[in-house]
Amino acid sequence: MSASSTRDAKGRPLVAVTGLGIVSSLGCGATDTWQALTEGRSGIRTISRFPIDGLRTSIAGTVDAFETDPLCAPLLSERFAEVAAEEAVTQSGIGDDFPGALFIAVPPVELEWPQRQALAEASGDNEDITYRSLLKAAASRRFDAWHDLFIFGTVADRISDRFGTRGSPISLSTACSSGATAIQLGVEAIRRGEMKAALCIGTDGSVNPESLIRFSLLSALSTQNETPETASKPFSKNRDGFVMGEGAAALVLEDAEAARARGARILGYVLGCGEKGDGFHRTRSSPNGEPIIAAIRAALDDADTAPEAIDTINAHGTSTPENDKMEAMGCTAVFGERIASLPISSNKSMIGHTLTAAGAIEAVVSLLTIQHGRIPPTINHLMPDPSLTLDVVSTARDARVSRVLSNSFGFGGQNTCLVFADEPA
Repeated sequence: MSASSTRDAKGRPLVAVTGLGIVSSLGCGATDTWQALTEGRSGIRTISRFPIDGLRTSIAGTVDAFETDPLCAPLLSERFAEVAAEEAVTQSGIGDDFPGALFIAVPPVELEWPQRQALAEASGDNEDITYRSLLKAAASRRFDAWHDLFIFGTVADRISDRFGTRGSPISLSTACSSGATAIQLGVEAIRRGEMKAALCIGTDGSVNPESLIRFSLLSALSTQNETPETASKPFSKNRDGFVMGEGAAALVLEDAEAARARGARILGYVLGCGEKGDGFHRTRSSPNGEPIIAAIRAALDDADTAPEAIDTINAHGTSTPENDKMEAMGCTAVFGERIASLPISSNKSMIGHTLTAAGAIEAVVSLLTIQHGRIPPTINHLMPDPSLTLDVVSTARDARVSRVLSNSFGFGGQNTCLVFADEPA
């Protein structure tokens, strides 16, 4: 297949990326975030947004540049998404009349405790905060406003209106693979010929006391609060859990033929998408690793790419004992002995685990890796896990990068892998 081809090896429209945008705890915008990532800086810090007394984990990769009132996940997620999408759409030069749909990964939403408290007080039952008291306040004007804020799909509606995307916006939530799933849906829609472009976003502003408590009850979070910047340590022997993060990333995907026809600058291509569901457990991975292995192989097959053609792996790499072990197992099964010399890195060591946004953020990082020929590090990898035979990039590494495999593995066995490239072949 030549670089000028507009169809892939399977005869489908090639999907090009013409715009990128990102918001993270390291900065707003691709330039600032990329510089910080390659310098190995950490955006993880002690939480200052709310009281942390009594919390087992009091650190996170928060984005503190934005204020919303009330401070809640839907509004933060919407704000992050808007900023990331603005950067991506502007870079693409696609104009105000966006020729495609919105696919956006957003966190599951529900009333948070401050809103429940306020509604209970409005009902007159502030000493007995129960769902009964919430129902008593359900007819209030305040409840109507919050119902609109917290209903699933509201963020998508507002972002769609803001950027003029076509058709019904698609909101989705597939746990920690959500951002990658949003990109997959956009790719598939373009391949089917349903649209010439898609705006794909992953966003998450869920760092709040409830989320921290819930993940703590699952023993999923790091409790190394004393030195926040060293708490997230993927693939290290002394890893003890992930660190929550937040942010957003947006990609403008286009039919390559349409992008070239309008003279757009192509930043890279999405060559392959692989997805595999696994009902083994609500949080744990299947112990034989088969769903992870199947997702990676499906992405490579979809991209018509042999394992030998992958130059680096953008790991899911959460820093939890089990996830890192299972990801290493899956990669070893696919890449064989080469895994010991195939560079692998996890940006969660610096920005934390951005949950719903993670797959989209890592897609942007993968494309920037290709563009700059530089693999960001996995910081804090000072005590390698001897059971994981991986070439973990511990300091930024210059390399010729043509193809990147980006892994996203979510709770409940929702696994999505993407293959990005500089050229179609």
